[in-house]
Amino acid sequence: MTDALMVLITAVEEFERFVEVEDLRRIAASVLAAENVPAAELGVLVTDDDAVRRLNAEYAGEDASTDVLAFSLREGEEFVSPDGVMRLGEVIISYPTASRQAAEAGRLVDEEIVHLLVHGILHLLGYDHAEAEEARRMRQRESELLAGSP
Repeated sequence: MTDALMVLITAVEEFERFVEVEDLRRIAASVLAAENVPAAELGVLVTDDDAVRRLNAEYAGEDASTDVLAFSLREGEEFVSPDGVMRLGEVIISYPTASRQAAEAGRLVDEEIVHLLVHGILHLLGYDHAEAEEARRMRQRESELLAGSP
């Protein structure tokens, strides 16, 4: 198995000057390492509310924008990668929603983007918040990762 993390961060043109690609790549790699994922591929897209709304409507049946979506490549039929690299999927972040949420919470939009990135990656790794105990466990892990704890 290769110990390689490939994280592709893309921001639509409208937001690319606001997104610190290398910082997000480093943070994603640190989250994956903290979760003991030695070799993985992950895509991250920072886009607008309309794109997120369309994806949410098409794939989740909810015709509304949201802050982050996670599209797993690990759900469904199990596929064992011949090269040992786990293809996680995609995290889609709405920059305008992140900006609004940051303003409401009194923090920087960069901090909100990082929080959404961590949240999305945890979803791809199997964390969920549908049930109260799952939500508690996911919030706790998010807090630990955002604080830089293993």
